[in-house]
Amino acid sequence: MKHFCQYDSPVGRLFLGEENGFLSLLVFSADDPRLQQYVQKTTPILSDAKKELDEYFAGKRRTFEIPLKVQGTEFQERVWRELQKISYGKTCTYKDIAARVDCPRGSRAVGLANNRNPISIFIPCHRVISGNGKLTGYAGGLDAKRYLLELEQKNA
Repeated sequence: MKHFCQYDSPVGRLFLGEENGFLSLLVFSADDPRLQQYVQKTTPILSDAKKELDEYFAGKRRTFEIPLKVQGTEFQERVWRELQKISYGKTCTYKDIAARVDCPRGSRAVGLANNRNPISIFIPCHRVISGNGKLTGYAGGLDAKRYLLELEQKNA
């Protein structure tokens, strides 16, 4: 069974999903089609995820410990694992990630994998920026991306 709960954050309402004891979803909209597979009920994993988010937004948590479950293509999962290696308060480019996943010309493919990231914030796709240093696409919007980056840089 898949369960979800809501979490009111400084970047807006978030929807957290759990499947079999793993965090499997964090999305910014109740209209996200992936959320339709979940039933609303707070579980121990979701409660723990909310506590970790509280600590993160308070500037007290730099890494997450909640077990994650992602499902994607082999390439997407490689990208998502690489995103988790970006240090708190740091950024890197799509090109950097493409090189790290052995796809040096795959900046756009990395961008598409970021777009499909099922667990935003916990898998920190907000830490990926364009090669010219500009903020580009983020599921929660550019204001949310900017907020998360500034939060981390202030507390790094």
